[in-house]
Amino acid sequence: MQTFDVVIIGAGAAGLFCAGVAGQLGLKVLLIDHSDKVAEKIRISGGGRCNFTNRDIDVREPHKHFISANPKFCRSALSRYTPAHFIALLDKHGVPYHEKHKGQLFCDRSALDVINVLLAECETGQVTRWQPCAVQSIQFLASEPFGKSPSSYQIESDRGSVKSAAVVVATGGLPVPKIGATDFGLRVAKQFGLKLINPRPALVPLTFDAQHWAPFAQLAGLSLPVDIATGGKKDGMHFVEDLLFTHRGLSGPGVLQISSYWQNGTPIRLNLAPQKEVAEQLMQAKQSSRKKVSNELASLLPTRLADAWVQQSAPSPSEQGQAERPINEWSDKALQQLGERLNRWELTPTGTEGYAKAEVMAGGVDTAELSSQTMESRQDGLYFIGEVVDVTGWLGGYNFQWAWASGYACAQAMAAKLVSP
Repeated sequence: MQTFDVVIIGAGAAGLFCAGVAGQLGLKVLLIDHSDKVAEKIRISGGGRCNFTNRDIDVREPHKHFISANPKFCRSALSRYTPAHFIALLDKHGVPYHEKHKGQLFCDRSALDVINVLLAECETGQVTRWQPCAVQSIQFLASEPFGKSPSSYQIESDRGSVKSAAVVVATGGLPVPKIGATDFGLRVAKQFGLKLINPRPALVPLTFDAQHWAPFAQLAGLSLPVDIATGGKKDGMHFVEDLLFTHRGLSGPGVLQISSYWQNGTPIRLNLAPQKEVAEQLMQAKQSSRKKVSNELASLLPTRLADAWVQQSAPSPSEQGQAERPINEWSDKALQQLGERLNRWELTPTGTEGYAKAEVMAGGVDTAELSSQTMESRQDGLYFIGEVVDVTGWLGGYNFQWAWASGYACAQAMAAKLVSP
């Protein structure tokens, strides 16, 4: 039976990074993943360019950009390993990158650059990597004290039995099962009696009842900047980002952002022309124009949206012809209602596209069960890092930064505990 100081389960962003840091700090590390491919989620992220961090993270107030039952839990790790630290790592390896939007940093060439950096760091740390290799069971050997001897846990795997002083669960969340996502990390937490925050898809497109969405399904592929909000005055959130119409509902950065805050059965509010008071401009146009209302709206909105909006805004089938009349023949009330609805469109999603299309999982291992300094759980020598923890970032590199920061905090803590001075 082989022995290691640390067994890290999950060769994604958090697991790979933690393994490299831990190995370079003097720990004997085994990294295991059930997939034959390494870091698939990194590879497909950011359109294949990997939005690896965000310069705008405010480590003094991380709850601004992260969702959790205890948003301040992530402050310790994020303040000790910042975007500047990861940027410096990429600089060291000569990886070119650029800022695209609102602090979001992407690789110039390919997400493979980030994967290769992480693999190189693991090689420098002499990390042993077993892929593909499934873990069948994890057993805590309570009879043997945790400490300098690497024998507190026994892991049964496809490649045999392994003993280690510490186990790190870095298996990610439930999104994108087609690239290997499973509930393994959640099951390990349950095995050791750790509480979970109910997991749910986050950063995910929203869907609507097919019959009610029919007037807008024809707009699939149309994108425009909007102000999108959900919740009340005290707990509400809003974003000014692009929205994308789909055949089944809404997507795009703004919708993905708000989906993390949206509660089932509650409405979202959209301002489709956030810089304009549409009703006011329509009333002004009525004084001098004989154009159709849809033509006037097309100066404020994409033409396809203007046409569809006017058609579906008629109060009844008998008044559908109103859409073809010039604006000066519309009543003030009808123009007012049409414009106000564009600026204050309230609609209730029936659901989301689920884990198949979600970027991340919200919820996971309850942070009340973990040390914010070390990521160690109440179960001695068992650590959780990355997406499996109840810390979910905004769209735009925040979740990768949490992977790097939580992995770093974990590696530092294990080295302090296990490496002889």
